[in-house]
Amino acid sequence: MKKLMLGNEAVARGLYEAGVKLVSSYPGTPSTEITEAVAKYDEVYAEWAPNEKVALEVALGAAIGGGRSFCGMKHVGLNVAADPLFITSYTGINGGMVIGVADDPGMHSSQNEQDSRHYARAAKLPIIEPSDSNECLEFTKLAYDYSEEFDTPFILRLNTRVSHSQSLVNTSDRVEHDIKPYEKSAAKHVMMPGNARGRHVVVEERLEKLASFACDCPFNKEIDNNSKLGIITSGPSYNYALEVFGNSASYLKLGLVYPFADELIKSFAAKHERVIVIEELDPFIEEHCKALGLNVDGKNILPLLGEFSQELIAEKLLGEKKEFKALDDNIPVRPPVLCPGCPHRGIFYVFNKLKLYVSGDIGCYTLGAAAPLSAMDTTLCMGASISALHGFNKIRGEENKSVAVIGDSTFMHSGMTGLANITYNKGISTVVIVDNSITGMTGHQQNPCTGYTLKGEPVHGIMLENIARAAGVADEHIRIVDPGDLKEVERVLKEELAAEAPSVIICRKPCALLKYVKHAPAFKVNEDKCIGCRACMKIGCPCISVVGGKAKIDATLCVGCGLCSQMCPKNAIEA
Repeated sequence: MKKLMLGNEAVARGLYEAGVKLVSSYPGTPSTEITEAVAKYDEVYAEWAPNEKVALEVALGAAIGGGRSFCGMKHVGLNVAADPLFITSYTGINGGMVIGVADDPGMHSSQNEQDSRHYARAAKLPIIEPSDSNECLEFTKLAYDYSEEFDTPFILRLNTRVSHSQSLVNTSDRVEHDIKPYEKSAAKHVMMPGNARGRHVVVEERLEKLASFACDCPFNKEIDNNSKLGIITSGPSYNYALEVFGNSASYLKLGLVYPFADELIKSFAAKHERVIVIEELDPFIEEHCKALGLNVDGKNILPLLGEFSQELIAEKLLGEKKEFKALDDNIPVRPPVLCPGCPHRGIFYVFNKLKLYVSGDIGCYTLGAAAPLSAMDTTLCMGASISALHGFNKIRGEENKSVAVIGDSTFMHSGMTGLANITYNKGISTVVIVDNSITGMTGHQQNPCTGYTLKGEPVHGIMLENIARAAGVADEHIRIVDPGDLKEVERVLKEELAAEAPSVIICRKPCALLKYVKHAPAFKVNEDKCIGCRACMKIGCPCISVVGGKAKIDATLCVGCGLCSQMCPKNAIEA
């Protein structure tokens, strides 16, 4: 049956059809929908793990136990999972295992551009890269068969364009696979030095076999159009090249990107007068072609950064620049902002008011860096806010005017260890956990604090205050506040910043977009009282504007959070 599917949905369908038993992931755009989609299949056990390292370890344990498994993450999540990733190469698997990683060229929703193909080479693992939704499904299914044949996980590399584009896929029925017998083997699975040395030999031997397999495998495809120009490419870059050059070029489409199919690459290059390597981000394929002694073009013409497109390929390689007609209307800039009623807005207003140094983290609250809140000094990586604040304060001694801010899901992901580090090493920093009762930025996924699993099953939610207590923070310095009460937030912040002890302030209020949250009626402005002072504009609420010198509230957006009414010196904003 043919269906229109997102690339991520097609991967999920491939997992289902391949007979996968277990999926463990951590949400991260652009990979999130894979796990959300596969959770809808009752035959597959699926879960959100606290972080990517845990997810990969769960999947590896399942594979060693004989069941086909999968874990998914975005590119920066693979950094978190790097430790078990390298070990999987040594231990091998039992049941098939695929590791899905979605890169984000152009940084649509990420803090960096990163090319995950380097991980495959460093860990000596095979990596495959589909170019459309149908290949997402087919490559995923094939990967399990070859994973078991070569006793290794396969990395499935996606990116934003493939993950979030729709195309037709050919679906089929699920094929069940019995759980393979487990045989105890310390030499294979216990990675102490003596055993690991022997396993390294296996890794190198397997890599040679995979390189031979790459020259005649279903992932790689040569399209010979009897042309002088040959293009070596992979993933969505193949689609861009095909649209630009059509039948005027021949193509070597590498679906198995690593290990390299050396003989296939050399044979293809020998047939053409000119060879161009088209690949997003790093010159991964290009550098290997040059190491083989081939004369190829690539990053001498094409950019090292950003997402490719048909227009970019045509401009850089053919000199054809498309001219786009500008719209007559003057469209205002629309930067991303915190949603109306967002529980994070008040805390960032207070941070700004008190002129605090704010060590930030990854999540919706990163938007607190934008004007007019302008309340973030750093955003590094998941969980870094707490650890980085500790280092900042150990150097500068500014504990009384600095805080770390982190969300509930991110705290569970990798913030807990940073808090333990503060208490263990006699730090007195203040940590603010903005608990909006959900994993917000990636689209409302459950986490260990919410009380529900990925499949919506109720569980005992972990209480953040209990973790803070267990990490060594004294009860009197664990404070819970409503971030909508600006005076209370400011009072508690000042008290804990003045304390000579580590503090945790939990700002607890659910995300305004959660379905169970009941909103109050919209506020309105009494124009007779309004003096046009713009104090209400300081919270950066998209509901509020100034028209004709008077504040105005858009009743279609306002959810009645009441922050603006606390700002007004004349009580002109009324419920």
